[in-house]
Amino acid sequence: MKYYDKLIFELSRPGRKGYELPEDKYGCDALKDMPADLLRKDTPELPEVSELDVVRHYTNLSSKNFGVDTGFYPLGSCTMKYNPKINEEVAAMPEFAGLHPLQPAESAQGALELYYNLQHALANIAGLAEFTLNPYAGAHGELTGLMVMRQYHLSRGDEKRRKVIVPDSAHGTNPASAMVAGLEVVEVKSKPNGSIDVEDLKPLLDDTVAGIMMTNPNTLGMFETEIMEIAKLVHEAGGLLYYDGANLNPMLGKVRPGDMGFDIMHINLHKTFSTPHGGGGPGSGPVGVAAHLVDLLPNPRVKKGEDGKFYIENGDKSLGSISSFLGNFGVMMKAYAYILSLGKENLKNVGPMATLNANYIKESLKDDYLLPIEGACKHEFVFDGLKDKSTGVTTLNVAKRLLDYGFHAPTIYFPLLFHESMMIEPTETESKETLDEFIEVMHKVAKEARENPEMVKNAPHTTLISHPDETTAAKKPILTYRQMKG
Repeated sequence: MKYYDKLIFELSRPGRKGYELPEDKYGCDALKDMPADLLRKDTPELPEVSELDVVRHYTNLSSKNFGVDTGFYPLGSCTMKYNPKINEEVAAMPEFAGLHPLQPAESAQGALELYYNLQHALANIAGLAEFTLNPYAGAHGELTGLMVMRQYHLSRGDEKRRKVIVPDSAHGTNPASAMVAGLEVVEVKSKPNGSIDVEDLKPLLDDTVAGIMMTNPNTLGMFETEIMEIAKLVHEAGGLLYYDGANLNPMLGKVRPGDMGFDIMHINLHKTFSTPHGGGGPGSGPVGVAAHLVDLLPNPRVKKGEDGKFYIENGDKSLGSISSFLGNFGVMMKAYAYILSLGKENLKNVGPMATLNANYIKESLKDDYLLPIEGACKHEFVFDGLKDKSTGVTTLNVAKRLLDYGFHAPTIYFPLLFHESMMIEPTETESKETLDEFIEVMHKVAKEARENPEMVKNAPHTTLISHPDETTAAKKPILTYRQMKG
């Protein structure tokens, strides 16, 4: 093992020091007023290393990680599109980055204007009346939207509406968010193409239904052609429609969820509008609602006065506060920069380009990979593993083999409708040359699976770690250096 392949704790040597905190220039002792029971009794067990060791350690570590800046990342249902670096420059502007969330609105007019303008841009894109940007992530947005749904029924004295209908092909967060919101999940069946079975939906609609959660296109990348009929049935039953915004990308510039009949939606701002996605954050899950639900949106809310100044308001009918301050502001800045950079004339091309790229890959690979649903898809599609399964090569084997060729694997084994699901989403930001290279490699792996299956089954061959014990890693994770030393 090379010296800098070691963990930072393994590089530690007694007495080495890479940094010293500056003397306090404000003349206050932060520890003086700290409760005694919160102070450490022992010196923390931290590595003792030089600054150069730290820089090399993390630089080398970053080069071992796969990201959208290093290669193609066709992760289905997650929209791993490129994040233009101008977004990062905007978010790093000291005029914004140096703001404190507790300072008065009068001294943060620029930030509040950005927040207000982004709210209205998203409302225009989504076809809804108003947005809140407070939720910190997509799942947090889901929970917030379902709280709005629940609060709407309670405000009308309709307390028995506690059921949320969720398709059997839904993203896993949908039923989880509904349960956390105190609602009961009712499953509706899908047809073979992943679309909601309207005939299965009809008997589920009664006066106990709060609403339905859907994404359109669905998790198989197919557009829900009966969406207007579904909206009519749910509304007639007194329920609301919730749009899971994870699959919004192919709709940009073509269809607005509000026009389809949806009353509530969340947007994965960190996916659809290009901000960095993955690794646990950063995230943002704005929630938009139709006009009759606006007053229920969480506090605080940014408003614009008649004098043109922006202020923060806490509404009396609001469901309350769901986050600290006004959400993940840095992510909002990046999304706003992305929207302004494209403008209306180019934002409308995002959906069609994402759809074109997905269909190009699908049609190019369906001779080697099993396509369970024929027809044009939207931004993503699903293969059911290799067409030739006689050698026992699985979707997992194909995914690991792709790493040897410098590609991240697509989403595998989701959705659960197919045993060997392989979900591919190229996004609109990839060039035809990149797609052609990916197609060539996928054909090559399929050929290897037929002619040399053991090589594919034993992949990856070029990564630092090849075949970890994934079950033990999940059940007994090693989280500290002390644990690793035993």
